[in-house]
Amino acid sequence: MNFSPRYLIKLLEQHGFVFKRSKGSHQLYYNSQTNKTIIVPFHGGKDMKKGTFLAILKQAGIDVNAID
Repeated sequence: MNFSPRYLIKLLEQHGFVFKRSKGSHQLYYNSQTNKTIIVPFHGGKDMKKGTFLAILKQAGIDVNAID
């Protein structure tokens, strides 16, 4: 599985999240249907740690088994 922030953002956008704003190295995405705000750490081209990636997906309500 790809743990890059770009891939995570692509998954969030496929599930109805839209870019709201950014501050420093963090980007906020918002879903108006679920009223959830998700913060994505975006530190250059570095991949995220597996636990961070999966925790953000869980917070967004995206099933990990459905993305592969």
